[in-house]
Amino acid sequence: MSIYTGRGDDGKTDLRDMTRVSKTSPRIEAYGTVDELNALLGTIRPTGHADVDDRLRTVQNHLHIVQADFANPDPDEDDPAITAAHVDTVEDWIDSFDAELEPLTAFILPSGSNPGAQLHHARTVCRRAERRAVALASEAEINEQAVQYLNRLSDGLFTFARVVNAREGEPEETPEY
Repeated sequence: MSIYTGRGDDGKTDLRDMTRVSKTSPRIEAYGTVDELNALLGTIRPTGHADVDDRLRTVQNHLHIVQADFANPDPDEDDPAITAAHVDTVEDWIDSFDAELEPLTAFILPSGSNPGAQLHHARTVCRRAERRAVALASEAEINEQAVQYLNRLSDGLFTFARVVNAREGEPEETPEY
């Protein structure tokens, strides 16, 4: 398989069903931003916390499913798709890690240890991916579970950042108004 084909030189790319679309289409923006998030998560692992790393690896696999989901304008029931079970998994992780943390009583600044701050950064990219998915959903039918997954994942990444920072003794800072 050749790395380069030249097929995208005209500013278009293929969807899963081989439909040619502009590289600026909402569908490409959505799954491209999910790809960016996935690559960013790859720069964060290893965090130094095996349980967080295990979850991040699973998230990276889930994000490949989200990308496949968004790249397929006409999915069959056998095609990869995010389901409610994926969303439930992230919720379980949030609940598990949240039990380790002090209750949140105010907004916090996205900072802390290197992996903690990087997880906060990943959260913001995840929110952008979610916005791109919502924009796509306004134009085309997509799997609503994938949008829910991104929404929940951003909450998960926030919680992962908090737990990593807490374990590393990094205090949470609140904004000054």
